[in-house]
Amino acid sequence: MNNRRRREAEQSAPFNVEAWSPLTELGKKVKAHEVTSIEQIFSMGKKIEETEIVDALLPNIKNEVIEIASVQRMTKNSRKQKFRVTAIVGDSNGHVGVGSGKDAEVKAAIESAVKDAKKNVIPLLLGCGSWQCNCGTQHSIPFAVKGRSGGVDVVLKPAPRGTGVVASAPIKKMLVLAGVKDIWSSSRGHTKARYNTLMAVYNAIQNMLSMKNIE
Repeated sequence: MNNRRRREAEQSAPFNVEAWSPLTELGKKVKAHEVTSIEQIFSMGKKIEETEIVDALLPNIKNEVIEIASVQRMTKNSRKQKFRVTAIVGDSNGHVGVGSGKDAEVKAAIESAVKDAKKNVIPLLLGCGSWQCNCGTQHSIPFAVKGRSGGVDVVLKPAPRGTGVVASAPIKKMLVLAGVKDIWSSSRGHTKARYNTLMAVYNAIQNMLSMKNIE
């Protein structure tokens, strides 16, 4: 498997809203322009069940493959091999998602992972929470937050402008795709499990949203 294929998914053709036939009530409202932003969906607490909703409301969303792994399962007659893909999506403007997919073909597994990531898109609070900066722009996050998934713990802390994204490779890719320019992060546990590592970051973002709602 070449590195380029591992790094990014194939970019599809521009989404055609008119050719889309929604299957859910939310999808129908999006196509009818009754819902015009993804923030409306977040505020309603609705679950995104059609990837076309994200394509319609976030036309600049991009995807990237983080990992392609071969997995095997023993059956009565033979050994079945499939590919498990971990992917991320984001619009570099405060929206990000993580997903996974599995299939006997790499391309199909990638498509499944990207679709799963789009259905899991959530907002990321951007701000300037660093006491060393206080510039008031949305280059980092507003406050420190922790996240956990499986055996991985992640801590995200706001950093002053010019710091860059200080994180391991998969976390950096996710945060950059989300629109973060400056941040400090640390992780511990079984960080070689990239899916759990990204899901720990995802959990941290969810915790950030919960803390903001409490405030």
